[in-house]
Amino acid sequence: MAKKGTNHMMRALALLFGMSCLLLADDEVKQKVKVTHTERVDFPSGGRLRVRNSIGELTVEGWERPDVEITTIKSTKAAYASRDREKASQELEKVRISAEPQGVDLVITTDCSRHRGLLPASLLGPAAGFDLEYHIKAPMNTRLTVDHATGEVHVYNLTSDIRAVVHNGAITLNLPQDGLYDIDAKSDLGEVVSDFPGHRKRTRWLLGHQFVQGTSAPHNLYLRVGFGDIIIFKIQKPQSGASAR
Repeated sequence: MAKKGTNHMMRALALLFGMSCLLLADDEVKQKVKVTHTERVDFPSGGRLRVRNSIGELTVEGWERPDVEITTIKSTKAAYASRDREKASQELEKVRISAEPQGVDLVITTDCSRHRGLLPASLLGPAAGFDLEYHIKAPMNTRLTVDHATGEVHVYNLTSDIRAVVHNGAITLNLPQDGLYDIDAKSDLGEVVSDFPGHRKRTRWLLGHQFVQGTSAPHNLYLRVGFGDIIIFKIQKPQSGASAR
C-alpha cells in the first residue's frame, strides 16, 4: 500500500515539474532577432553608387576614404523565445543584399523573393515581418542613384549628382552649404522644403508640392516621393576662428 502511495506521489511531482517548466518557458523574456553584416568594396574614383529595391531605412554618408563600406541590419518585428530564434534568423538570411561592380558603377541590390513573409510591393509597404537598415559610407564625390520602395532615405555630405525615387516614405538630404545644384524635387502627397533657393509650387491636384531651381549648376538633384516629404538641408560650416568646445 505504501509503495502504491509512493508511486502516486512521484507521478504528482513529475506532473508539477512539467507544469512548472511550461510556466517558466512562458515567462521567458522574448527578444527580437537581429543579423548584422559589414563589408568593404573597392570603388572607382567618380563612380556611381546604385541602390536598387531597397526597403526600410537607407543612410548614405560621404567620407574621405576611396572605398565603400556597407553595413546592413536585418531584424524581426516580432520577439521570439530562444527555441525559435534560430529559425527566425534563417528567415532573415533569405533577404539577400548583394554589392556588385558593373563598370564604373557599384550596384547594391536587395532581393526579398525568398522571404515567405513578403507582401507585393505597393504604396502600403512591400514587406512584413522584418525591418531593414542600410548604413553606407562612400567617397564624397560619389554619384548616387536610389530606387527605394518603402521607408526613409537619408543622404549626408555628398557633393555630386543625386537621383532618388521613394515610393512611400521620405527623403532627407544634408548637403554642403556652398554646393551648386540644379534641383528638381517633387512629392505627389507631401511637402518639399529646401534651404537652397528655388521655386516652390503645388502639384496639379493640390495634394503635393514641387520645388525647382532651374539653373545651370554643376550637379543635379532629381528627387521623387509618392507619399511623404522631401527635405533638403544645408550643412553649416563652422566659422573660422571659432573656439572649440
